[in-house]
Amino acid sequence: MRVINRVRELRQQRSITQVKMAEDLAITRQTINAIEKGKYNPSLELALRMLAYFDVPMEQLFYLEEE
Repeated sequence: MRVINRVRELRQQRSITQVKMAEDLAITRQTINAIEKGKYNPSLELALRMLAYFDVPMEQLFYLEEE
């Protein structure tokens, strides 16, 4: 199984740039880019901060893709 995320989709729906989101979460734009591309899974702390940032439940931002 792998973790799938909807970060890019939610960010774009809210017209937030990668730079703005990175600044708001005190991480790099490259980290946002890697998460959106599925190349990096955020730490639990960062995932929780992202949930609070978008004000959505876990299932709306992250889910497992079964193989």
